[in-house]
Amino acid sequence: MSGGRMRQPYHHGDLRRALLTAATEAIVEAGPAALSLRDLARRVGVSHAAPAHHFGDKTGLLTAIAAEGLELLAGALEAAGGDILATGQAYIRFAVTHRAHFEVMFQPSLLHAEAPELVAARQRAGQALSDSLTDPRVTDGVADQARLAAWSIAHGFATLWLAGALPPDLGGDAPDAAAPVLRLLFEHPPAT
Repeated sequence: MSGGRMRQPYHHGDLRRALLTAATEAIVEAGPAALSLRDLARRVGVSHAAPAHHFGDKTGLLTAIAAEGLELLAGALEAAGGDILATGQAYIRFAVTHRAHFEVMFQPSLLHAEAPELVAARQRAGQALSDSLTDPRVTDGVADQARLAAWSIAHGFATLWLAGALPPDLGGDAPDAAAPVLRLLFEHPPAT
C-alpha cells in the first residue's frame, strides 16, 4: 500500500501492449517530454521495473511507439490506393486519430534511430508514400519534388490542426478541411 492506495495487480494478457497504450494516453495528456517509466508503471499497476524490462529505457519506449505509429501510418497510406490526394487525407486522418504516435514519430532526438523495427517501419511508410506517386497527376520529372511537397503539406496541415492554429471555420473534420489545400499541389504543379 502506498499513499493510502493499494496498487491493483496487473491482470492483462499482454503487458507490453498495456504499457504502450498507457504511454500513448500519457503523451496525449502531457506530451512525450513528461512521460516517465515510473509513472507509466503506476498507470498500469505494475512494478517500476516492468517498463524497463520491456523497453530498456524511455527512449526504447518512445522508439516502440514511433515504430508502431509508422506501421499504422503505412497501413493507412496503403489503403489510400495510390491516389495522392487520398494519401494526403489518410496522412492527416492518421495524425488526428493517433496523436501520440504522430508527436513521437518525427522527433529523432527522442528515438533510437537505428533500431531495426523503427528502420523497417520507416521504410514501409516511405514506400507507401512513394507508391502514391504512381497517381497520373504526378508528371515525370517532378516525382521527388511532388513527394516532398505532398508530405510537407499534409504534415504541416496536420501539425497546425493538432496545435489548434488553423481557423475555426474550417470545420471539424481535418481530412476534409485539408482536401482543397492538397488539391493546390496539382492545380498549380511545379515547373520543370
